[in-house]
Amino acid sequence: MPDNTPDALDHALLPGIALGYAPVIDRQRAIAATRLTLVPLRADARADQAELLGALAATWPKGGEVISAQGEALLAALLEQPPAQPVQIEVPAFFAADPAHADAITALKAGGHSGLLKGLPNAPLPAPVASLFKQVVLEPGQAGPAGVTVVHAGVRGAEAIDASFKAGAELVIGWPMDGGFEPLPGAPKTEVAADLQVIVELMSRVDEGEDVERLEQTLKRDPSLAFKLLRYMNSAAFGLPVEVSSFRHAIMLLGYARLKRWLALLLTTASKDHSMRPIMFGAVRRGLLMEELAASIEDREQRDEMFICGLFSLLDHMLKSPFEKLLQSIPVPERVRQALVDGTGPFLPYLELVKAVESESVFDYRERADALMLGAGEINACVLRALHKAAQLE
Repeated sequence: MPDNTPDALDHALLPGIALGYAPVIDRQRAIAATRLTLVPLRADARADQAELLGALAATWPKGGEVISAQGEALLAALLEQPPAQPVQIEVPAFFAADPAHADAITALKAGGHSGLLKGLPNAPLPAPVASLFKQVVLEPGQAGPAGVTVVHAGVRGAEAIDASFKAGAELVIGWPMDGGFEPLPGAPKTEVAADLQVIVELMSRVDEGEDVERLEQTLKRDPSLAFKLLRYMNSAAFGLPVEVSSFRHAIMLLGYARLKRWLALLLTTASKDHSMRPIMFGAVRRGLLMEELAASIEDREQRDEMFICGLFSLLDHMLKSPFEKLLQSIPVPERVRQALVDGTGPFLPYLELVKAVESESVFDYRERADALMLGAGEINACVLRALHKAAQLE
């Protein structure tokens, strides 16, 4: 399979920085953008500006995303030399109020950039600086200035996200999942939604090695799924050498073993429940990131399994059923089952590293990276490649 990843992402990147990411979620639970967070691993850590700008341009060539640089030195460097493509840069209120940064902040608007003000300044900002900020990150209960969109950041859990919107936030940066899904006592029995049953049945038939005709007949029960499957297979994110024209062609090209990853992707992204969109956003990136982290493993089957492990790691939230029960009806490789049900096995350390990247916790990040003997530069390159491929899929 050819690699369509831009050259800018093909080597270790920004070794003194830990990259994290999170969705920017609107009231309809659609994904408005991705926020990329740069956390210095040392107080004096500095980014190679050319490398950073090249990586951002390769990941999101059209811009439109949110960049949050933690640490004054890192943020000042980003403001002095922002990306060429328009982005939204998160700036703490105390930093925006410092006259030393006024010229750099004012210049951002001329470059097509916008600002996300974190907190409220003690005194009104100068008009040229204030004009950059149309959104402000506030705590629940804080009132925002007139004409400014209120954003809540660092929110975890579906209930917390709902509470933020009820408190007046127009956007939330965070994750709807917080721990594993556990049904409430006395909750009604949940089943896999009817629109996903076809995919589960197809996965079972592929797992059992049924002939192509029977597989095709199963898929034809839902033409929209067949269309989506072919669209995924022909996306630039997975770079197949020729265009896939039919399900039969896909099987001939991929074989049954590799077809499982495509069906796993389809199952994870086929829900028509709009409230699941942030979960689907997270699942796709988990799968792609785990596959990238496994890129040095020669066993193709193991890399595909790690992709499925990441994808399915949020299936309990999506289908509202614990893994122990869920994976009785959905066929998965044994190493995936070990990680998701037993919390053991060779894939678990990689999944824990992916969760640390999501949580933007430097302590957890260091611990997980050290356990796998991976450097921050290697992990960063994997994160950016995964985000790049995810953007190509959507």
